[in-house]
Amino acid sequence: MQRYKFQHDGLTLSYLDAGGGGRILIALHAHWMEGSTFALLATALAPQWRVVAMDQRGHGYSDHAASYTRDDYLGDLTALCRHLEITEPAALLGNSLGGVNAYQFAARHPELVRALIIEDIGVEIADDTSFALNWGGTFKTRELLVERVGSRFLPYLQDSFRQTPEGWRLAFDPRDTGASQGLLNGDHWKDWLASECPALLVRGKDSRVTKQEHLELMASRRPNTRLLVLEGGHVVHMDNPAGFANAVSGFLRDL
Repeated sequence: MQRYKFQHDGLTLSYLDAGGGGRILIALHAHWMEGSTFALLATALAPQWRVVAMDQRGHGYSDHAASYTRDDYLGDLTALCRHLEITEPAALLGNSLGGVNAYQFAARHPELVRALIIEDIGVEIADDTSFALNWGGTFKTRELLVERVGSRFLPYLQDSFRQTPEGWRLAFDPRDTGASQGLLNGDHWKDWLASECPALLVRGKDSRVTKQEHLELMASRRPNTRLLVLEGGHVVHMDNPAGFANAVSGFLRDL
């Protein structure tokens, strides 16, 4: 995947593009992560699908922002579609934060969305990520940052490690992601039910973020929606890359 950038809302936003002549699938990562988390999926879906994975504001190689509202994220996604000069509806895939951004974007711009793949996130959200504030700052060595992040989150955050002249830090500021989470929390049923395109709802069997009953209700209330439970946790595409890729490719093939 090649890295590119574009300007929006006074920010420089970065994204990875697998290229090729396939249909476009825009992939949106979770809080704390970045577009590179979808590199393996991009390889699995090529050449039929061209995966574009954006580093959302405040993450990865994109600029940090003054605000992280719902409209901010959706505006960035609209600008990305404009920048890519998309001429036909794209598929949207989102994990956690990215999943809410995806289905809210579909609610507002149904003409731009061919299909949705929502990875382990619901529509009634009340999560507290304030524990991540302990990850902030600069650490003298990588080992110290690893110790602070801890073994549970390390596999998902290590791509966000950055070495600077002062030491090691994370690409994101936990204060920003905490503010973003606060603005993500809420009841999003209206947005979830506002679009009618085909949707695949994926839950990690061992997820600590979603409940089976809630996602079953989401699938039953929205037309053209299928729920699939896969081995793995909240970040299914990393916990179970082969299973996730097979599920996504099968869903896309049936469109």
